[in-house]
Amino acid sequence: MKKQIKVVGAVIRNDQNQILCALRSPEMSMPNSWEFPGGKIEKTEKPEEALVREIQEELGCEISVIELVHDVIHEYPNIIVNLITYEAKIISGTPVANEHAKIEWKEISELNELEWALADLPTVDKLIR
Repeated sequence: MKKQIKVVGAVIRNDQNQILCALRSPEMSMPNSWEFPGGKIEKTEKPEEALVREIQEELGCEISVIELVHDVIHEYPNIIVNLITYEAKIISGTPVANEHAKIEWKEISELNELEWALADLPTVDKLIR
């Protein structure tokens, strides 16, 4: 049986309605794929709590979680990922790519130009629609 993991991702918008996109580093699984920043949910955490913690660790800023965007289950060849994405807003700090190769603010119309991790694609499609 394949390993299953639950992860969270943040759809963070700035004041220009651009979305923060994060490029996975060469050391990460699925290297050089774009994703919504976030990470694994620990056993004792609610998804929203995990997202606040992960964004603090990955980007060095504090967010407030606004609402659920999408709940996706994607089966990769070696793992099943349940990705839960939330709309979030930065309430303090400026995002820095502590773990990612880079981060970029993108217009919604530009999201399709990036090579996304497959589990993130349904959320990208939902944002574009």
